[in-house]
Amino acid sequence: MDPVTPLAVGPGLARPHRWLCAHPRALDTLVALVVLALILIGAVAGPRMRHQSLGPFFVLLAVLAAASLVLRRELPRGVLAFNVGLTLTELVTNDVGPPRTSIVFGVVVALYTVAARTDRPTTWRVGAATAVLLTGAGMLFALNPWYSQENWGLFAWTGLAAAAGDAVRSRRAYIAAIEERAVRAERTREEEARRRVAEERLRIARELHDVVAHHIALVNVQAGVASHVMDNRPDQAKEALAHVRQASRSALEELRATVGLLRQYGDPAAPTEPAPGIAVLDQLVDGFVRAGMRVRVRAEPPEKLGPLPGSVDLTAYRVVQEALTNVHKHAGPGATAEIRIDRVADVLEVTVEDDGAGTRTEGPEEAPEGADGSGTPRADGTEPGGGHGLLGMRERVTALRGSCEAGPLPEGGFRVRVRLPLQPRRGGES
Repeated sequence: MDPVTPLAVGPGLARPHRWLCAHPRALDTLVALVVLALILIGAVAGPRMRHQSLGPFFVLLAVLAAASLVLRRELPRGVLAFNVGLTLTELVTNDVGPPRTSIVFGVVVALYTVAARTDRPTTWRVGAATAVLLTGAGMLFALNPWYSQENWGLFAWTGLAAAAGDAVRSRRAYIAAIEERAVRAERTREEEARRRVAEERLRIARELHDVVAHHIALVNVQAGVASHVMDNRPDQAKEALAHVRQASRSALEELRATVGLLRQYGDPAAPTEPAPGIAVLDQLVDGFVRAGMRVRVRAEPPEKLGPLPGSVDLTAYRVVQEALTNVHKHAGPGATAEIRIDRVADVLEVTVEDDGAGTRTEGPEEAPEGADGSGTPRADGTEPGGGHGLLGMRERVTALRGSCEAGPLPEGGFRVRVRLPLQPRRGGES
């Protein structure tokens, strides 16, 4: 016969084990049969029992003790009390010769079950009471002398059962806690991943809005001018169309750069040019000036502003871009805008104001965005007609833990003021 390898035996042993775990009543029946065998073998194998035959009363007690273990899961304390009673009966009655202490195996299994299904204080109270009761009964009514090894065996077996059951319960609780932490960590990791994806989508949406809203507003105005003067002043129409082409080209370049951020790291086709900042503010202002807006810039020299963090530099640029776009859309081409950029301590302050002196030209290309045609932003930060310029601006500033104020001026016009901290706040501050 060929020898059986461990690999061949492993699956065969694992299958009955899984079946017994899936059928606890069958497992308890098997445990009851094993306990019955141990009780009977221990009753005839002891040094004092070799010449004593098993009486029918002891066999009945052994059968009852083993049979009760089938219900140990449903009635753990009841089965323990029943087995303790049977053991005391054997110790006290002594029907045939000295008592057979092997009957305690039923108590051992029942006490183990109670310890594995309750808390530690209860386990030690029940275990101590059981050990003292059985050991005391053995010393008083059964074996002599009182310090015989059978009496101490009763104490040792009951104490071992309580300790083993408590250890198994602690192990199960530890494993359950580890599994719960693993599930919670996995859930937290998934939630964090979803949050990061949502933040990235929001950031990309803000970038696209800033690029599209700014350049399309310029294209819209210049196209309207070209359409209006096409017949009477063709030279001015050509100039307006040239501005349209330049604005559209700039929009395409910024869109290409923004979409390129989605490329994988290390992609050679990914954009490498820096993000726009205050250093190119003059180019931004020049585009609005060509569109007919009067813009004044009052900014501190670059050496006084000092080096700015990339996120602050980009946010300041986008704030100015969005504010000028709103002035151009809502205040009209005749309005005058003023930009002020100052550094106070560790805060960069950006202010964009307009005098509200422009006149809105209403037509198919430029219909009023609000119900009253004022174009005044709503309280939630969205612009009339469904825009999200001011809302996106506030989100950018809030992400850097800055402050953003936007609202009409008492003397007319509109003001946007943003304060951006240049250093991260200390831990614990929010």
